[in-house]
Amino acid sequence: MDTSQSGTQSGAQPSDETTAAPPRRGWRRWAMDTRPLAVPAYRRLWSSTIVTSVGSQLTAVAVPKQIYDITGSSAWVGAASLAGLLPLIVFALWGGAVADAMDRRRLLLITNCGIALTSLLFWLQAVTGLESVAALMVLLALQQAFWGLNAPARTASIARLVPEAQLPAANALGSTVMQTGQVVGPLLAGALIPVIGLPELYLIDALALCVTVWAVYRLPALPPLAGATGRRAGVREIAEGFRYISMHKVLLLSFLADIIAMVFGMPRALFPQLAAQTYGSYGEGLALGLLFAAIPVGAVLGGLFSGTFSRARRHGWMVIGAVVGWGAAIAGSGLSRNLWIAVAFLAAAGVADMVSMVFRGAILLSAATDEMRGRMQGVFTVVVAGGPRLADVLHGTMGSVFGPRAAVAGGGLLVVAVMLALAAAVPALRRYRV
Repeated sequence: MDTSQSGTQSGAQPSDETTAAPPRRGWRRWAMDTRPLAVPAYRRLWSSTIVTSVGSQLTAVAVPKQIYDITGSSAWVGAASLAGLLPLIVFALWGGAVADAMDRRRLLLITNCGIALTSLLFWLQAVTGLESVAALMVLLALQQAFWGLNAPARTASIARLVPEAQLPAANALGSTVMQTGQVVGPLLAGALIPVIGLPELYLIDALALCVTVWAVYRLPALPPLAGATGRRAGVREIAEGFRYISMHKVLLLSFLADIIAMVFGMPRALFPQLAAQTYGSYGEGLALGLLFAAIPVGAVLGGLFSGTFSRARRHGWMVIGAVVGWGAAIAGSGLSRNLWIAVAFLAAAGVADMVSMVFRGAILLSAATDEMRGRMQGVFTVVVAGGPRLADVLHGTMGSVFGPRAAVAGGGLLVVAVMLALAAAVPALRRYRV
C-alpha cells in the first residue's frame, strides 16, 4: 500500500507544508486546481463520478419519460418525484448517522451495490413491458433511499482523503463533474431513446455503477477514528447532529445560506411559463431548453475556472458573496425581456452557485469534527434536495399571482436582501476562514 493511503487510513492529514505547490503562473492560475487528483484514493473516487454522473441522469430522464408514456399525465410525473423525496430525507438523515458509526468505505460499497440493483430492476420492468406506475414509484423510492444512505458517506470521506487546504479544490472537481453530467446526461438520453429505446438507458446506468463499485472497493478503509468506535446510528444520534449544528453558528449559517438561495431564488418552476409567454417569439422549445441548461452550464464554467477562487481562505466571505451574486443574477434574468440576456444572467447565477457549493462544502468538512461529518452531510443532502422543491411551490404560486418575470426578479432581490441582513446580524460566517 502506498504512503498516501496508509496515511488516510488513520485519518492523518498531510500538512500544508508537505502538500504546498509552487504558485501557478499565467493562464494556469485561472484554471481548475487539480492538486487533489495527486491523491490516488481521491482520484479513483472522482474518476468513477465522471461515468456515474452521466449514467444517473439517463435514469433521471427515463423514469419520468416512462411514467408519462404510461399515464399521459404530468401530474403522475410530479407525484413520482414526491414519492422519492420522503425516502431521500429519512435515509439521508439516518445515513449520516450510519456514516459516523461504521467504515465509510463499507457503507459506500453496500449502497452503491443497492443503487446498481435498483437500476437493473428498472431495466427488468421496462424490458418485460410491465407498465406499472406503482412499480416505478416503489423502485424510485428504493433508489432514493439507497442514494440518501450513500451521499453523506461519500462526501464525508473526502476530508479523510485530501488535505484540508485542498477541500475547496476537491469540492470544485466533484461539483464540476456532477454539473457536467446534468448537462450531458439529458442530452445523451434524448439522443439515445429513439435509437436504442428506453429500457437500455437503465441498463447503461447499472453498468456505469459497476465502475463506482470498483473504485470504492479500491479505497482504503475509512473506519471511525479512535474514540468514535461502538457508536449507534439511531434517533438519538441524529438528534445529536442537529444539536451540534445549533451549537456551531458557522455550520448553521452555511445551511441557512443555501436555504435562502434555493427557496427564494431558484426559479425553475417558472421556466415553462417564461418560455411560453415571455420568450415565445424565440421558439418555445428553444427557450425552454436554454433556460433549463443555463444554470448548469454556468456552474460547469465556474468549475473549469475554479482556480480563480478555490485557494481563497476566507470561506465565509466567499459564501456570502456567492449567494448575493446568485440573487443579483437571478433578479437580472427576471428583469430581462431578451432571452439571450436572461440566459446570460442565469449562467452567471450558475457560476455563483458553483462558488457557493465549493465553500459551503468546504466549511461543512473542515468546521465539523470527523465523528460528526456524516451527520452534517446528511442534513446537507436534505437541504439540497428539499430547497429547490420548496422553491417550485413558492415560485409557482408567486408566478401565477404576480407574473413570472416579477416573481423571478423579486425572488432574486429577496435573496440579496436576506443574505446581507443575515451576514450583518451574525458575524460568525463573515469571520470564518481556514
